[in-house]
Amino acid sequence: MTEVVMRQTPPILHGPSEKERKYDRQLRLWAASGQAALESANILLVNSGAGTVGIETLKNLVLPGIGRFAIYDDAVVEKADLGVNFFLDETGLGKPRSQCLTELILELNPEGDSALEALLATSPIFTTIVFTYPAGAEYSSLLQEYSKQHKTPLVAIHSAGFYSYFQIQLPGAFPIVDTHPEETATTDIRLLTPWPELSEFAKELTKDIDNLDNHEHGHLPFVAILLHYLEQWRETHNGSNPLTYKEKIEFRRLVQVATRTNNPEGGEENFEEAVAAVLKTVTAPSLPSGLREVFEYKHSDPNEQVSGFWIIADAVKKFYAEHKCLPLPGSVPDMKAQSKVYIQLQNIYKKKARQDAAEVLKTAQEIAPDRDIEAAEVELFCKNAAFVKLINATGGAGHRDTNNADRLKAVIAQELENDENAEVTMTPLSLLPIYLALQATGRVASASADEILAEVAKTVPEASQNERIRNAAQEVARAEGGELHNISALTGGMVAQEMIKIITKQYIPIDNTCIFDGISSRCQVVRL
Repeated sequence: MTEVVMRQTPPILHGPSEKERKYDRQLRLWAASGQAALESANILLVNSGAGTVGIETLKNLVLPGIGRFAIYDDAVVEKADLGVNFFLDETGLGKPRSQCLTELILELNPEGDSALEALLATSPIFTTIVFTYPAGAEYSSLLQEYSKQHKTPLVAIHSAGFYSYFQIQLPGAFPIVDTHPEETATTDIRLLTPWPELSEFAKELTKDIDNLDNHEHGHLPFVAILLHYLEQWRETHNGSNPLTYKEKIEFRRLVQVATRTNNPEGGEENFEEAVAAVLKTVTAPSLPSGLREVFEYKHSDPNEQVSGFWIIADAVKKFYAEHKCLPLPGSVPDMKAQSKVYIQLQNIYKKKARQDAAEVLKTAQEIAPDRDIEAAEVELFCKNAAFVKLINATGGAGHRDTNNADRLKAVIAQELENDENAEVTMTPLSLLPIYLALQATGRVASASADEILAEVAKTVPEASQNERIRNAAQEVARAEGGELHNISALTGGMVAQEMIKIITKQYIPIDNTCIFDGISSRCQVVRL
C-alpha cells in the first residue's frame, strides 16, 4: 500500500494595507465608501479675520484624509497671528498667510494636496466651501453665486471671544440614506403582516407546542412564539390584532402564562424575550415621518428629480402604496434558539429582503429605463428606508426664501417667547442673542456694543430692551473681533464633523445653524 501525502501551500494571508492601518478607526465609522468620498473631496477655505477657526476646521479635515484643499487668504502674517494660530510661527512674519498655513498644515498629512492659487474660475469644482467672518459683501456674493451654479454646500463660521456659530447652506434638499441608526432600531420582524414562508415556518415549529419537551420548548425562537399566540388571539378577538396598549398588555399576559416554570431553570429565556418584545414588535406597519417628507417633497429643480436617490425613492413609494409596508430590512435580532433553527429564520428574512429589493430595483428601472440604477444602492435604501432623512427639505417648490428676514424674525420671536417661560418649563435659555450679536459684526472686524445693538435692532426692534441681547452685544464688543484659540479649536472640530457627514453622505448633519456659548459650555442647533 502506497501512502500519498498531498501537500498544498496555504494561501497567502494579506494583512491590512498601510492606508487601512492609518485610517483604521475612522474606517469603522464610515467604511471604505466614506473614506473614498473624503479622498475625492476638494475643499476651499476662504479665510478672513483672525483666521483661526477656519484653519482649525481645515486641520480636522486634512487629518482624516481629504484629497485636496485650497486656502484663499489675502492677509499677511503679523505678530498678532502668532498668539492665536497654532499653524503660524515667526518664520512666516510678513509672508502671505495662506502660503504659511498651507505649508504647515500639509505636515499633518502629506497625502493631501493644495491649490495655492485658489481661484474659483480655474480650480477644479469644490466639494464644499468654508468661509469665515468677518468677510466682505463681495466675498459672500461671489461664493453664493458659485454655490448656486455648482450645487456646492457653503459653511460660514464666526468665532469671537467666548462665542461662535456656524451655519450650513445646502444647495437644495440634501437626502441622507446611510444615517447609521442604532442596530436595535432597524429590527422589523413583521409580526402583524407575516408573509407565507414565515407563517409556515412558525406553524411548523409550534404545531404541537404543548407536547414539546423542555429543551425544544425552551429553544423556540420568540418570533415563532409570538406568531403562534397572535394566531390564538385573533381566534378569540374576531380576527383583530392587539393594537392598543391595553390589548398588548393583555396579549403579553397570554404569552407570559404559557412560560414553563416546572423545569430545572425555573423559567424559559425565550419566553421572557417574547414577553419583552411585545410592546416594541407587535405594531402595525407605518410610514416614518422622515420618509413621508421624502415622498411628499415637491421638486423645484428638474435635474434633482432624475438623480438616483429620487428615482429609488419613487420606486419605494410605489412599493409602499401597493404593499402598505416598506421593503423588509432583513435583519433578525439575537434570540434564544437552536443554531439550525435561527439560521433558517435568518435566511427567511434575508430572502424576503432580497425579493423586496429586487422588486424596488425593477420598478426603479421602469421609472428611468435610461439610467443605470445600481442594485447595491437600492439595497442600502431598502435597508435604511425607515431612517432616510431629508435635510433642508423646505428648499423645494412652494417653500422659497427659507433664510429670509421674515423667517429669522419668526424664529427670534419664538425663541424670546420661550425664554420668558424658561423658568417655569425648566428649559435652557436660547443662545440666539449670541447669534444676533455675532451676525451684527459679520462685515466689520469689531464694533461697540451700541453699534451692535443698532444693527440687531434692524431685525429685532426691541433689542436694546432685552437684557440677554445687551449682554451678548457687550461680550462680542469686548472681544474686538479677536479669537480665543480653544474656542476656535472646539468650533473647528464641530464644523469638520458636520462637513464630513455632508461629504460622505453618512450620519445626519445639523439643520442648519449651531451656536456655541463658551461661557456656559453649551450648544444650540436652530434652523434659520
